[in-house]
Amino acid sequence: MSLQIGIVGLPNVGKSTLFSAITKKAVDCANFPFCTIDPNVGVVEVPDERLAKLAAVSKSGRIVPTTIEFVDIAGLVRGASQGQGLGNAFLSHIRECDAIAQVLRAFSDPDVIHVDGDIDPIRDAETIGLELALADLTVAEKRRESLGRQLKAGKTRDLEIESAALERVIEVLGRGEQLRNHAWNPDEQRLLRSLSFLTMKPMLYVVNVSETQLQDGSWKALTSQLATSPANALVPVCVKMEAELASMDATEKTEYLASVGQEASGLDRLIVEAYRALGLITFLTSGEMETRAWTVVEGTKAPQAAGVIHTDFEKTFIRVEVTDWKDFVEYGGDAKCREKGLVRIEGKDYVIQDGDTCYFRVGA
Repeated sequence: MSLQIGIVGLPNVGKSTLFSAITKKAVDCANFPFCTIDPNVGVVEVPDERLAKLAAVSKSGRIVPTTIEFVDIAGLVRGASQGQGLGNAFLSHIRECDAIAQVLRAFSDPDVIHVDGDIDPIRDAETIGLELALADLTVAEKRRESLGRQLKAGKTRDLEIESAALERVIEVLGRGEQLRNHAWNPDEQRLLRSLSFLTMKPMLYVVNVSETQLQDGSWKALTSQLATSPANALVPVCVKMEAELASMDATEKTEYLASVGQEASGLDRLIVEAYRALGLITFLTSGEMETRAWTVVEGTKAPQAAGVIHTDFEKTFIRVEVTDWKDFVEYGGDAKCREKGLVRIEGKDYVIQDGDTCYFRVGA
């Protein structure tokens, strides 16, 4: 499945530098507002230490990790929803994303200007949050008009549910609040999904910190008010350090992280949080040809997981043979796991778990 994360933020907070570090793709990071005119798109592998271990056991010809697509979107400013700065052009790019990674600047550097003059990540988050809410409000009000005409032509249960939900949406957005911070029942979510509300998408607050702030945790005091909902996540990232890590090999990277007291890079943490925010898990397949990671939504049943590999597999699904990846590695593969009774035979109602190593049996 294709997963897309939009990187947004005020000008000069480190968005393009972060994007460059993520994708190792050169983008213009000039020190002036709006240097990013068109959205830059890059695909990055999702780090997963399980793949190499499985591949070593299976003597796989190749390793295929799952991927995330990152979109670097030009800086928003106060009034963007009304056309300020480069206006609404970027909001359409955000609507196509599954989640939003909002970069907030917590580091101080007199050589890098801030569009509002000083460092205040809470204010910056409120500025962008308000612009996204106002943009959503415009969409909601337009939909209310067209929905009104539909209701006059004839009422249906779905139209009535959507109408009531839209009134609540407009009330929430009118207060400048984010839709993701409010509860919506399954019917409301289904009917509102087509409107692609920006403030309904999961939000990852990427706090761009200095190396000192990363080590002493002082950034937390600047951003504690932001993690107020399960749909919001805070991820501290020293973007300057990530840019250096991007040019290192695996050994150098591990040694460097250890020297600054970090177990994982900020980018790896960002990807993990993106999966959590979107409710995604990974199952695995491993054989002589390849070892591969596959992404599905948490709660996916076996036939639908098989369909991710090939659409025909969902229709012809018979059963799935499941081994925990740790057992697969510890006992040297599928054959030994079968001898020890560690391979489970599951049917169409089985819910795939993160780390399942699967072999799907399908019909002709």
